[in-house]
Amino acid sequence: MGGKSSAKRKGKKSGNPQKRGQKREGNAARNDFRGAGFKDSQVLGQGTMAVKTYVQQYAPVPTALDALPQPPVGFTGRDDDIAFILGVLDPDRSGSGPAVAVLSGWGGVGKTTLAYAAGHAVQKRGWFTGVLLVDLHGYDPHPAQAEDALEALLRSMGVRSEHLPPPGAGREALYRSQLNERQKAGERLLVVADNASAVTQVRPLLPPGHHGVLITSRNSLPGLGRLRTVNRLQPEDAVALLDAALKNNNPDDVRVEEDPEAAERVALACGYLPLALQITAALLAQDPGQPLSERADALGQAEGVLDGLNDGERSLRTMFDQSLERLAPQEQDLFRLLSLNPGTDVSTLAATVLADQSQSATERLLGRLAASHLIEHNPAVRGRWQMHDLLRAYAGEQSQTAMERGRAPRRRYEQARDRLVDYYVQHAQAADTHIRTDGRTLASRFSDREQALAWFDAERENLIATAHTSPQAGRDLGFALGRYLDWRRRLQDLVVVRSLALDACRELNDTGNEASAWNNLGSALQELRRFDEALHAHQTARDQHQQTGDTHGEAIAWNNLGTTLQRLRRFDEALHAHQADLDHCQQAEDTHGEAGAWNNLGNTLKELRRFDEALHAHQTARDQHQQTGDTHGEATAWNNLGITLQELRRFDEALHAHQTARNQYQQTGDTHSEASAWNNLGSALKELRRFDEALHAHQTARNQYQQTGDTHGEATAWNNLGITLQRLRRFDEALHAHQTARNHFQQTGDTHSEAQAWNNLGITLQELRRFDEALHAHQTARNQHQQTGDTHSEATAWNNLGTTLQRLRRFDEALHAHQTARNQHQQTGNTHNEAQAWNNLGTVLKELRRFDEALHAHQTARNHFQQTGDTHNEASAWNNLGSALQELRRFDEALHAHQTARNQYQQTGDTHSEAQAWNNLGTTYRALDRFDEAITAGQRAVEMLAEAQDWFRTGEAWGELATTLTAASADPSQIREAWNESATAYTRASAAEEAAASRTRADSTEIPEP
Repeated sequence: MGGKSSAKRKGKKSGNPQKRGQKREGNAARNDFRGAGFKDSQVLGQGTMAVKTYVQQYAPVPTALDALPQPPVGFTGRDDDIAFILGVLDPDRSGSGPAVAVLSGWGGVGKTTLAYAAGHAVQKRGWFTGVLLVDLHGYDPHPAQAEDALEALLRSMGVRSEHLPPPGAGREALYRSQLNERQKAGERLLVVADNASAVTQVRPLLPPGHHGVLITSRNSLPGLGRLRTVNRLQPEDAVALLDAALKNNNPDDVRVEEDPEAAERVALACGYLPLALQITAALLAQDPGQPLSERADALGQAEGVLDGLNDGERSLRTMFDQSLERLAPQEQDLFRLLSLNPGTDVSTLAATVLADQSQSATERLLGRLAASHLIEHNPAVRGRWQMHDLLRAYAGEQSQTAMERGRAPRRRYEQARDRLVDYYVQHAQAADTHIRTDGRTLASRFSDREQALAWFDAERENLIATAHTSPQAGRDLGFALGRYLDWRRRLQDLVVVRSLALDACRELNDTGNEASAWNNLGSALQELRRFDEALHAHQTARDQHQQTGDTHGEAIAWNNLGTTLQRLRRFDEALHAHQADLDHCQQAEDTHGEAGAWNNLGNTLKELRRFDEALHAHQTARDQHQQTGDTHGEATAWNNLGITLQELRRFDEALHAHQTARNQYQQTGDTHSEASAWNNLGSALKELRRFDEALHAHQTARNQYQQTGDTHGEATAWNNLGITLQRLRRFDEALHAHQTARNHFQQTGDTHSEAQAWNNLGITLQELRRFDEALHAHQTARNQHQQTGDTHSEATAWNNLGTTLQRLRRFDEALHAHQTARNQHQQTGNTHNEAQAWNNLGTVLKELRRFDEALHAHQTARNHFQQTGDTHNEASAWNNLGSALQELRRFDEALHAHQTARNQYQQTGDTHSEAQAWNNLGTTYRALDRFDEAITAGQRAVEMLAEAQDWFRTGEAWGELATTLTAASADPSQIREAWNESATAYTRASAAEEAAASRTRADSTEIPEP
């Protein structure tokens, strides 16, 4: 390796002859000048020489073909880059292009180290017989010229100084001749041209033939070979480099292992630049007692970060100075101006504003800065530029230094900053007009909402950062950004800019806008579920608007105050607030504001279970939004209207309402609100027993909530998705959905919704026969609903708690639970849920053998379900009524009840419940000694339950069928088979006790011998 050829070649006689056939160390030093022009050469001179000269008879000269340094300790994270270089230098690569790779990137990113590592990698593969290394010092005050580099390379190949042609074509010709001869001799050399700054430095060094070249530069050098930008390390690789560098100084240094979090902070502060990490490791080695956290804190300070990246021998600032000094004055100036942009990247248009030049001129300057790797193209968005964090700190130092040179340059930079702030404010205000839904004139800077949102998306970080630069900017951008941030669900950012706007109004003594700033802050706090703070904000806004006589602003404050009171479940106060808002809007003849007031009033009436009034309110809101042309507001009204129609059990109308809302939200591009419509649409489809469609709707809602970052909305979708999965009897998936919903609600601090998730989780656990866990879930739900004061939902939890207690055969406690549920539903006026409590109450009374009371309970449930138009639950009441009548031995009436239940289940398409009705029909037929019909009914039941994979109830149905076969004196083998089928089904349901009982019955069935 390193240039020692393995080929044996004959040596010619000279003053120091070698034995024939002897392997000559460094035989690549053979100097062959064939084809070279040596006019005026110091070797040949001019004219005819008196002495005969043999050019190739000089004594061998030492070569430097194995001088490639090893990469520093800790070299890591460059697998993709190495693979690229290997692909370029592979002698068997496809194509006929030159084997030239150009590695570019900013100073300190590790280009030279990468080149060394690649050089060793290709030598290890045997692709090259030697490596020539030359440092072009491209960013020193006096960079090496191509002639100097050629001299160094020729010397490395063994050419004596007295044999070197003078600078010019002769030297380049000799270089090519040397390489051609080596190729003929079967050698292949790799030339590493390090630290180039210009194409002219490198082009004469490109070798002929099959030799290879690796070039490193802080500039992109197009036209030489395959280009590769070397980027910063990945975080984990940066930490690994830091650890290796520390251990190289002291193998016992365990600071990285002891505090990996601080190591990550150090790596981040170093910008994941290898040079910065090596410098930091050297400084840490000098102070072995310094914790990494202390070093991370020092580096994390915005000011002086570059001071901490200087170990006395190496300095990142010096490297950046060298790069900057290579630029033209205009390029240097723009580099400094770019530091005035407060965000992490900048658009070409914003840079044009800073430079105060034409866009085309600015683009040219930006392109040159990018070619020098002082800035880079944003890889995600065309027309945007970004700086490495350390380069941005350096640019900030440079701009500060420029401003300190005098009043004129300081004023120039201040004017550039003011121009940039004005640019951001004016464009944000123009974009905001496309997001507002109040019918105001749209600004012409943007063609439509989509373009405005795209601009906001690209500039969000810059706009928020700009809002922090001055009170004026904070106020203007705090108002202009709010609707966009709410639209995109950037809620933390929303609170930040709303708070900035409020602080700015106070500092600027802007009383006219302060009340609006309070109102906006309250709305942002609502979205983060910080309701007590939101309440204070809206009350303050209302009082200030009253104080200044701003009736319109006061109406908005009343509206938002009412919404907050709803979230706090203070519904009577919320009703008052929305009525006050409505009165103010009507007084001011503000139709758009009135529509919003009607909508929120309807939501409050719905919570107060005044559904008919809520229906009127939402219909009025819808009509007024249509009148004012506010499609988005109309969609919201349709969505709320659908929820109210669901409460009124008018599901077909609710379906239409939610579909309309979804379509209109899609039309306006509001993905977050569209998710709400999909969620509600799924609930309506579920009530219509269109479960597959409901599943799709809730999955879509969940995905859109995830997309918009709304954890609370996502939790709601997960909860509804779980209910649908329950109806599809996919209980394991339902369990996961409700657990996810519960966890998300806990994360967002919504105790009320968490209670609902616990309730649904309990229902799923019941179906999975995990009754103790279900009991805990329903008790938790009940307690949380008591805590939030929601009597209606507490009643639901009591009802489900009673069902679980029944399954645990704790009937007296179950009776109390269902009675409590019934009483609370009566108290809240919920007839439908009261009917469910009556139905369950009848079931537990039956278990307590209080059959007359059970009969009354089921009759009451049936009548209430008929009253509310719920055919499906009416069927359930009929089914349970039939069971009670059986216990009272009123079999003809029981038969009628179960037949009615079966028919209604068929009507609603509930095959699973229909199977249970068939099972009960079979037991009734058996009691009437109508065995053939009983057997037919029992067979239908087991077939349908098995198809639904409800194995526990399948086991029960097979047991009833076996009993019927016994009563009918059927073939004992059939009876035994039925009991065995029962045992098998119970086993599949993991009901070991029941399976054993059925197996015992099968074994005890005597089959007479033939």
